[in-house]
Amino acid sequence: MRPACSFVVAAAMFVAIPSAMAQQRPAQQAAPAAAPVKPYKPVALKLPTPVNDLTFDAFRKQLAEAAQKKDRAALAKLVVAQDFFWEGENGDKADKKKSGADNLVAALGLGSKDADGWDTLGGFAADPTGMPYAEKQGVICAPADPTFDEKDLEELAKSTQTDPGDWGFPVTDGVEVRATAQAKAPVSEKLGLHFVRVMPDQPAPAGNEVPMIKIATPAGKVGYVSGDSIAPLGNDQLCYVKDAADWKIAGFIGGQQ
Repeated sequence: MRPACSFVVAAAMFVAIPSAMAQQRPAQQAAPAAAPVKPYKPVALKLPTPVNDLTFDAFRKQLAEAAQKKDRAALAKLVVAQDFFWEGENGDKADKKKSGADNLVAALGLGSKDADGWDTLGGFAADPTGMPYAEKQGVICAPADPTFDEKDLEELAKSTQTDPGDWGFPVTDGVEVRATAQAKAPVSEKLGLHFVRVMPDQPAPAGNEVPMIKIATPAGKVGYVSGDSIAPLGNDQLCYVKDAADWKIAGFIGGQQ
């Protein structure tokens, strides 16, 4: 399982995905009822650590600038010219007849009129973590996974009648849980470094700069946290390789299947 492409962008998917699924569902078909909220035993996790390489930090800064300016020429210089990979559910989707940069544009949708793909790329650039990609020597992918016991998470999902995909993790220790879906609402409690249940009936946007996410805490109480404070598992990753002294984007995992 993998965390999201960026904590801010991917966490917001918890809000967007349920409503999008509801729009696709036939009108006569009711949404399946969510399991009732009840107390649960937290599954602890250890957050990933940043890549210990100053040249990687400099590379991410260049990547962030290219994303902010939507500069495809600058971005192309940061992508491998050959052997770019795009791993989907059915294997490598990269077009070997095209450059690495062109494949990245396709993978992230950078050629579309909206800025979502560029925002996603900026989210990748903001993440300092990285984990080895077992399929390719010397390649790391980000964001990196937190460390946890997958069996424990599966048991937690089973005991609460939920799915492992219904669980997210705090990006820092001490995330504030608020009583209502308002950024300045009273703080009811704080989260530790453990998985937290994300509820399917997410609040509508309330004018907050960052959306709020509805969760259930281990005490079995419903609360709300900032959308950039919780990350989901199993989302996209951008992959990098260091060639001599320079880092390059080597591939992408995820996207449209």
